Amino acid sequence: MTVFDDLVGQAQATAVLSRAAAAAGEVVKGGRGTGMTHAWLFTGPPGSGREEAARAFAASLMCPDGGCGHCDQCHQVLIGSHPDLEAVRPQGLSYSVKQTRELILRAAGAPTQGRWRVILFEDADRATESAANALLKAIEEPPPRTVWLLCAPAPDDLMITIRSRCRVVNLTNPGTEAVAHVLATRDNVPWETATFAARAAQGHVSRARALALDEDVRRRREAVLSIPRSLTGVGECVFAAERLVKTAEEEAAAATALLNESETSDLRKLYGEGSTGKGLNRGLVRGGAGALKELEDRQKSRATRIKRDSLDSALLELVSFYRDVLAMQFGAGVELANDDIRFDLDQLARASTPEETVRRIDAIMQCRERLGANVNPQIAVEAMMLALRP
Repeated sequence: MTVFDDLVGQAQATAVLSRAAAAAGEVVKGGRGTGMTHAWLFTGPPGSGREEAARAFAASLMCPDGGCGHCDQCHQVLIGSHPDLEAVRPQGLSYSVKQTRELILRAAGAPTQGRWRVILFEDADRATESAANALLKAIEEPPPRTVWLLCAPAPDDLMITIRSRCRVVNLTNPGTEAVAHVLATRDNVPWETATFAARAAQGHVSRARALALDEDVRRRREAVLSIPRSLTGVGECVFAAERLVKTAEEEAAAATALLNESETSDLRKLYGEGSTGKGLNRGLVRGGAGALKELEDRQKSRATRIKRDSLDSALLELVSFYRDVLAMQFGAGVELANDDIRFDLDQLARASTPEETVRRIDAIMQCRERLGANVNPQIAVEAMMLALRP
């Protein structure tokens, strides 16, 4: 067993990373700081396991045996507690140049356990232009024992100057059978449920696991897939849009409420709230007003990101619905992601033309673009719903 065994359906990428880990081990044994690729870019669609692959590679770099999967080094990397691993995930809409420069300073430190210092930068495509320029300088001239692992959906999502300095590892979504096997063997999910979840998730492993294990996730999916047949008039379109946006807002609020409260409380204590002494409490809290405002801005940005991601997930569910309709209209012998609602698919396929289905898919993709451009969600989703109406 190795750390790469958990990568589902990524045999080609696993082989590349295993060889690179072995070569890195030789560099360490030889005491040389050259001959090692110090910047890697992991790309692939959502659910392909970009972060998992990067973390497994980080473990293989730390491990004396190239990622055995059971030593202390591997275990610490996989659970995120290794002192030489810096894992970064942008919480808000973007990653600022200030945050990037702080990260670069931390990356410049020498490893504490004698091998490599690894920076795992998830969602690197969220770096602002100035942050990307700062990151470029760090990648161009990295310290001899620092390795950068960047993750993004596609190479084109990063500046050409950054991706040209990285070794690219392309990942793909695994097939239904591979994902179902993982759910059945690792999570003890019944095979029928595992197959349904894997097919509905279209190779997105974590999404498939959520569908298989969480009834609330299944209910939300059912609610989204019921939208096309509910769009019988303008009023129904507006109501469907309002319901979709409200659900995303509720999910964002639920995901951030406890974390926001904890962060705010910790920061207030740091600046002396509750301290004793004449004039001490007021002065320190007032001194921390700027920090509190900065924290609130980050929290709002994080909530907006979660809301947008929730909406995007729902829109992709709708895309899969109309893709299945289009497949049925053309008689394509492909696996239907939503085979469990075949009756609804067949009804719409018979009642519409392939041209209409394509226009509906285009309307959903345009809504995604508008949300990415910060268009008001209610307005963007309402316009989409009206375009989906029969």
